[in-house]
Formats: sequence, C-alpha cells, structure tokens
Amino acid sequence: MPEPFIREYRLSPLGDRALVIQLGDDASAETALKVRCVTERLLAQPLAGILDVVPAVCTLALHYDPLRITLPDEATGPYAALAGQVTALLQAIDDFEPAEPVTFDVPVCYGGEYGADLEELARAHDLSTDRVIELHSAALYRVQMLGFAPGFAYLAGLDAQLATPRRSNPRTHVPAGSVAIGGELTGIYPLELPGGWHLIGRSPLRMFDASAEPPVRLSMGDRVRFVQITPDDYARLAEEQG
Repeated sequence: MPEPFIREYRLSPLGDRALVIQLGDDASAETALKVRCVTERLLAQPLAGILDVVPAVCTLALHYDPLRITLPDEATGPYAALAGQVTALLQAIDDFEPAEPVTFDVPVCYGGEYGADLEELARAHDLSTDRVIELHSAALYRVQMLGFAPGFAYLAGLDAQLATPRRSNPRTHVPAGSVAIGGELTGIYPLELPGGWHLIGRSPLRMFDASAEPPVRLSMGDRVRFVQITPDDYARLAEEQG
C-alpha cells in the first residue's frame, strides 16, 4: 500500500465555522509543497459544506457552513464530522506532482526615496547597502502564500543575513510597489497600505490590478527574482505601466 504523502499534520477549530490544517512550522520548501498539495486536492475534490479554502505559510483554513456538513450520527457535531472527512482525504493522498513554477523578474530601485530603511537595515547587520542589495537580488524566491491584501505575496528564500524583525512602529502609509523585509520573508506591497516591514526598494510593476484578468500578478508556488534598476529606469517603467 502506498505511503501517504502527508504524514504529519494537526487539525484544530478556528471558531465554529473554520477548521485549520497545520502542515508545518516554517516557511520551508517542504511545507510549501504540502500546503500547495492539500490546497489543490481540496479545490479539485471539494468537501460538502466548505465555503472557502485559504492557504497560508504553514496552514490551510477551511471555512465551512455547519448546516451543510454531513453528520454520520446525531452525536457528532459539524467540526468533528468535517475533521473526519479531512483526515480521510489527507490519508488518501499518496503522491503530488506540482506544475512547473513560473518565474518572474521584478525590477527594483533600491534605497533613497524608494527604500527608506535600506541604510538602517544594513547597519543593523553590519553590512554595506551594496551588500544588502547584492544578497537580496541574488536569491530566487518562492511565493509561499498570498494574503494581508490582494496580491501581497509572502516570498520565502531570503538570505539569513538579511532576516530582520518587523519594525516596532508600523507605518500608516507604505507606497504601492515597495519591496520590504519582515522576519525571514520579503515581499512587495501591491497597494498603498499600512505596514511594519522594512522598506529597502520599490518596483514600478503593478502587483494588483482590479481591471486585469487575473487581477494579481503572482500565484502560490511561483518564483520571483529581483533585478536592480536605476531611478531613470524606474521612471520609464512606471510611465509604461500607465
């Protein structure tokens, strides 16, 4: 009998209308693969009563309608019944072949008015700003999840030398396109938003466009490479974006 692909997981309730599947404890490639696998399986084989499947860095939240969950007997409540169905589904998954990821090159103008925290972050790690840029743009990042705001991609793969706790005082306004570091992740603000990550640069690309199809540029599992550009390049590319 084939070994199950998902060997370790934890189920827990989130209120009375959501169930959380914990598939790992970090932003590793292994955890990302498990989250993607279970997400795709639940979307392909939806369980009755599930209203939404929301993947995160290490977890999936299944939002459900308690009145639409099939109960095996009168003594079993909706959460326990759904947990049983989810367990059976997870134990039946014996393989997963992810689609070939799409790689995006994202132009970034680092520092100055585009990255207000670059110098401070460099000093905190005893690095030059050039070295921070070199390390940040050398990695090939993985879209671990999307959340917080439409099109905000949490990117795993940041060099450990650049990992930095969130700012103690978040900003109320972060410009759209800002490239930032928060903990062991990096990301791109798709809209003008509040935020507590460290701003090191800005991209002229639109990461979210409500009139486009699809409206978000990145999807879970995609790869991202940052490419350094000059302020003149930024102005030209921004004008081309309209």
